[in-house]
Amino acid sequence: MHPDRESTWTAPADAEEQPRQVRRILKLFRPYRGRLAIVGLLVGAASLVTVATPFLLKEILDVAIPQGRTGLLSLLALGMILGAVLTSVFGVLQTLISTTVGQRVMHDLRTAVYGRLQRMSLAFFTRTRTGEVQSRIANDIGGMQATVTSTATSLISNLTSVVATIAAMVVLDWRLTVVSLLLLPVFVWISRRVGRERRKITTRRQKQMAAMAATVTESLSVSGILLGRTMGRSDSLTRAFSDESEGLVDLEVKSNMAGRWRMAVITIVMAAMPAVIYWTAGIALQLGGPDVSLGTIVAFVSLQQGLFRPAVSLLSTGVQIQASLALFQRIFEYLDLPVDITERDDAVHLDHIKGEVRFENVEFRYDGKAGAILDGIDITVPAGSSLAVVGPTGAGKSTLGHLVPRLYDVTGGRVTLDGVDVRDLDFDTVARAVGVVSQETYLFHASVAENLRFAKPDATDAELEAAARAAQIHDHIAALPDGYDTVVGERGHRFSGGEKQRLAIARTILRDPPVLVLDEATSALDTRTEAAVQDAVDALSANRTTITIAHRLSTVRGADQIVVLDSGRLAEQGRHEELLERNGRYAALLRRDARLEPTK
Repeated sequence: MHPDRESTWTAPADAEEQPRQVRRILKLFRPYRGRLAIVGLLVGAASLVTVATPFLLKEILDVAIPQGRTGLLSLLALGMILGAVLTSVFGVLQTLISTTVGQRVMHDLRTAVYGRLQRMSLAFFTRTRTGEVQSRIANDIGGMQATVTSTATSLISNLTSVVATIAAMVVLDWRLTVVSLLLLPVFVWISRRVGRERRKITTRRQKQMAAMAATVTESLSVSGILLGRTMGRSDSLTRAFSDESEGLVDLEVKSNMAGRWRMAVITIVMAAMPAVIYWTAGIALQLGGPDVSLGTIVAFVSLQQGLFRPAVSLLSTGVQIQASLALFQRIFEYLDLPVDITERDDAVHLDHIKGEVRFENVEFRYDGKAGAILDGIDITVPAGSSLAVVGPTGAGKSTLGHLVPRLYDVTGGRVTLDGVDVRDLDFDTVARAVGVVSQETYLFHASVAENLRFAKPDATDAELEAAARAAQIHDHIAALPDGYDTVVGERGHRFSGGEKQRLAIARTILRDPPVLVLDEATSALDTRTEAAVQDAVDALSANRTTITIAHRLSTVRGADQIVVLDSGRLAEQGRHEELLERNGRYAALLRRDARLEPTK
């Protein structure tokens, strides 16, 4: 039901990519460096206030209380209270600014990925599962929220606190500082190993989440439900989803438990350090070592305990950053996808488009593969005329039609519009010039009016009605309970195939393109519905350059010229009567249609 189709893009090796990834991550924050500078100042101020508090405590224990200096005691106590107030205020402001910056960075990433995917050719989406794309935008970028909103600030804050605290500890007593920091290199080494382990698990977890998203998107869509129910596969699909969810459970547990025991040992050791400091100071005094005042010991332990929280947090942040690199890597993979449909810097803009289309020695191959889908196609379609493209399945008919609106680009030769290579035109000109109505009509889960206005957002109600009348769908819309405000349902499943096609035709009429590509727009319809839709197509085709990709040859007999494709080559070309007289491939296709036509 959902073949394992994913992008063929592969990420470079982690060892080579990590430094470059870090630089790219830092570059994301560059537009907000002014706000980040303010965060840095707040972090520095909060760290200085925090470090100053133990010194105030030392003065209270060594001077104010022993000497009975009440005024000094009150001033020092007030200073400690003020320090707590300032630290809290700085923390709130820091959180507000850093969260805002983080959310802006996530917005920039989401927009960049979405914009990149909008520029990808149709070929990318034919080989990539929809759920995979959605997972990159939703799960991967969503999973980075903690990193970009709080982790970066936490890293700066904790690093500043650790540096300031260690400096203060050295000022108080360098010997006790050495004892306190003996195991720090070991802790750093442990945290780096845990980080690498979590990064690998995170990569596997995100792939599993993408697989689940793809399953949900495909199997719980209207089409997926219809297929699952009619094939009796609902229970097996549920079991398959359960297996995928079970795999995600295991990965989530592994991700959260990776290195927990090692980090717990670090926590225990650092929590026991005050006892080590008291023991060291006591033994030193008994052995006649340097005299250390009680205030110094208490202040040092206060600093050491103050060091405990940011140090452990710093190590944990390092682990989290290592894991989040896997998420950034997946996002950067999409941002680095090569875009093969591009707009040139000196692109041509046409204000007035006549609509002449030419295929000049056109060749097309998928991803540079050996077999040519189209080879040596030369066709001229004068402005306002009609071209019908027929041939057996796999002859390259739809691919030929897709070259005009640049859903694909030719790999040889060129396609021109009014004498200009479509690759030299800007995107706006191509979008205004070429309208496409395909066999598979896509409607949004929105009202009829909103679906029509997708072609022309500023269209008036009168323009909507005129387009619907031309497409012979107005009477049906008007008979609906909510008229043009009726919600069509996901992919338009509340409408029949013929009704959806006529809505698509009305949408194209509203856009009013001078060139029209009809890609087997009526082939999936019954004969009666096809006749009604064909009338709408005829109204749409009037006074336009029309290229019709036809499966049923009965719809193309009146075309100004007909071309027959066979294995990507131009087999025959001419009008209906001329091709019949030749009794070649076109005549054979007509006889095939006659045999397949149901008897009345």
